[in-house]
Formats: sequence, structure tokens, C-alpha cells
Amino acid sequence: MSKRKRNVLQSIAINISILLLVCTGLYYFYKRINYAANVYYPNFGIRIPDNYSIHGIDVSRYQKNISWKAVKKMKSNNITIGFAFMKATEGTDRIDRHFNKNWFNVKQAGITRGAYHFFNAHSSGKAQAENFIEIVKLAPGDLPPVLDIENTDGVSRNELQIKIREWLTIVEQHYKVKPIIYTCANFYAANLSVGFDEYPLWVAHYVNSNKPRINRNWHFWQHNETGRVNGINAPVDFNVFNGDSAAFKNLLMN
Repeated sequence: MSKRKRNVLQSIAINISILLLVCTGLYYFYKRINYAANVYYPNFGIRIPDNYSIHGIDVSRYQKNISWKAVKKMKSNNITIGFAFMKATEGTDRIDRHFNKNWFNVKQAGITRGAYHFFNAHSSGKAQAENFIEIVKLAPGDLPPVLDIENTDGVSRNELQIKIREWLTIVEQHYKVKPIIYTCANFYAANLSVGFDEYPLWVAHYVNSNKPRINRNWHFWQHNETGRVNGINAPVDFNVFNGDSAAFKNLLMN
């Protein structure tokens, strides 16, 4: 066999090997992306609190690629996902890298959507509000904006409250609706129990089985952080709304 012919055959063999590797890689990538959409989790893999009719989840970049159509289609024990909050921004300049995709796709799937900002206690409340406003364009039928405040990072209670109120005031003026505060029950009691009861509350509390342990009215309760949903290949936070469909509709943006 001539040297030229051997080179041609070797080149063909190499190209075939590369093609096989690419096809194999694409196959496993597709399989990974679609795995969660084809897995069924009875009762969402967790205990669902009784006596609530509207259930939802919250997500961020940690849930990676989400098939919102699969989320919408899932039904277990007559429970479906009725709303989804998603992280939009953090601090003065950070944007969740999956937000824009989630924000568009969740609406296309027909799930009520909401966006939240993760608060940085060391940064200006005004600058953080401006970051959120620049990224999040709310429309009629969306949930009100959410401020996620979970730690003080050593900032004094008084300074923290000033910054939080600054964010809340600017965001309320922009969207013409009172923002929702998200936090855990203990943090609220220690840092926000005076002067913030006028705002709707989304409280995280995983101990009680049928309601959060907090001494004020609340709208949403994050009761579990290990739920499983078709279309999401990772654990996800689960929530309930404290009211009926009429109350839920009344809370949405006009």
C-alpha cells in the first residue's frame, strides 16, 4: 500500500473516531438534560402540608437548566406547581445567569412567575434596588418583587433596617406595589419584627408540619428545601400560598 493511501485511510479513521466521540457526547448531554423531565417523583419526594391549595417552587442558577413544560405538566396527589419565584439579582451588580431564560420560559409554560433580589447587608440599598429594577421587567399577572434578606454579615440592626427600607421604598415607587419580604422566621423575629409588618411576608421555616412558627400574617411559606420536580435535575425549595385562588389573583401585578 502506498504511503499516500495509508495517510488517506488514517485521516478517514481519525475523522470517524472524532465523529463517534462527538455523537456519544451529544447523546449523553441530551440524556442528562432530559433525565429530570422523564422521572416521576411521587408527592414531589417530600411531605406536602395539608390544607393548602396553591403550591409553588423557587429556583436559582443552582437548579441549572429547567424544563418548565415538564414542571407544568407534573401532577402528584392532585397537586401541581402554580407559581415559581426565581433569583434575578444579588448585591449591586450581580445577575443570576439563568434568570433571563427562566423568566421567559416559565411564562411560556403558563406558570405564574416572580423574581427576587438577594440582599447584601454591606451594600447600598439604593444601588441594589437599581440593580433589580434594571434587570426585572414585571408585567400584569406577575407576582410582586421580592427582597430576600437572610443575614446581617455583621452589620448593625439599625443600619441593616435603613438599607432594607431604602430598597423597599425605591422598588415600591418603581413598580407601584409593595414588595414581598423573604426571610426565615428567626431572622424576622430578631431583625424585622418592628416596622416591617406592612409588607407581605414569605417566610422560610422547616420545622412545623402545617404552618410556620411566626407571630404575624404571612403570604408564602417555604416549608421544604429538598423537593423533586419533573424537569429539574436537582432538589428544589417548595412553598405554599396562604389563601385561596381569589386571594392569590388579588396579589398579582395589575
